[in-house]
Amino acid sequence: MTTAKTTVMATLTEGARAEATIDLAALRGNLDALRERIGGTTVMAAVKADAYGHGAVRCAREAVAAGIGWLGTATPEEALALRAGGIRPDQARILCWLWTPGGPWHEALFADLDISVSGRWALDELLAAVRATGLPARVHLKADTGLGRNGCQPHDWPELVAAARRAELDGLLTVVGVWSHFAAADEPGHPSIQAQLDAFHVALAVAEAAGLRPEVRHLANSPATLLLPQSHFDMVRTGLAMYGLSPVPEVGSPADFGLRPVMSLTARLALVKHVPGGHGVSYGHHYTTPGPTTLGLVPLGYGDGIPRHASGIGPVQVEGKWRTVAGRVAMDQFVVDLGGDTPEIGDEVLVFGNGERGEPTAEDWGRACGTISYEIVTRIGARVPRRYIGSLDEGLDAGLDGLRGGLHGGLLG
Repeated sequence: MTTAKTTVMATLTEGARAEATIDLAALRGNLDALRERIGGTTVMAAVKADAYGHGAVRCAREAVAAGIGWLGTATPEEALALRAGGIRPDQARILCWLWTPGGPWHEALFADLDISVSGRWALDELLAAVRATGLPARVHLKADTGLGRNGCQPHDWPELVAAARRAELDGLLTVVGVWSHFAAADEPGHPSIQAQLDAFHVALAVAEAAGLRPEVRHLANSPATLLLPQSHFDMVRTGLAMYGLSPVPEVGSPADFGLRPVMSLTARLALVKHVPGGHGVSYGHHYTTPGPTTLGLVPLGYGDGIPRHASGIGPVQVEGKWRTVAGRVAMDQFVVDLGGDTPEIGDEVLVFGNGERGEPTAEDWGRACGTISYEIVTRIGARVPRRYIGSLDEGLDAGLDGLRGGLHGGLLG
């Protein structure tokens, strides 16, 4: 076995079927690079969707240890899970924005969360919870400046702002934020960018005229953080870029922005076998071997988050060579044609990583599957254990490594 092969093998925990390695030193380096780019603007670390598949509690704890004071989640359940995972109110503010009627308003107030409000129904339910608990709320009012998803429409915005201001004067809440979200910040020059900036300025003017003085005005997501300094305002929300992937791959690679991918996905070959030419591979025999060859079985499938769309096109690296998924990706496994090579059963398959060993990246997988790198890393499922390296606090409870799986299957699933 060569030295290079030994080095690669050492990256996968002994006995592991498959593993996602999360490089927390890379995470911190990405945050440093982003902070350097934006100067004194505050950073919110987006850890929604289980930190884009990287493990919300561990990544949040690392970000807080690195000096990040704001965390962003989509659902209140995600935010509550962070508090349950040890992120205290004196360590970080946590914003959650995706509410539905009957949501856990009381629990959010007891957990000292920042709460986004996009309409009167949400404000009314929140105020009912405030009166019931006696706990005032911290509110971020969200304006729809053109994305057309969450957020208050311009024609309803003055009424929402006025109602929030009345509640503020009554001591029921404090409007600490006004915010919105871009539709096409990842497309430089898109006409919606300036239109949304203009609409956001109008929304801010309405809030100011009503007497609101928000602590933070925030609009910029990862692509805007990298490309649109005029959108930074008081705080930027960094999601994908924090995890070392480029939100604008057509403009620049992660390295171009000083970023390094945080997640690597590896597995062990479960079987290597010789087959003749004309041998069908996997369901439907959509791949037939062109001649005598060797096949390698990789014990990952769409049940682990490998896209079924990767059938016939997904790239992996085995013994330093790129190979392609042969035939259909199944629920638990897929096959690669090794072209006659005979690696040992148990040898490592690099599915994707940071590219420093010549392996495919999440961006390569996204392009191959006709999707984006966001989806590739986020969909890696709970059956794949996470191994964390490079933490600032190596004394963190090792049980946190396993906590991710439970949260993903429960609160965060």
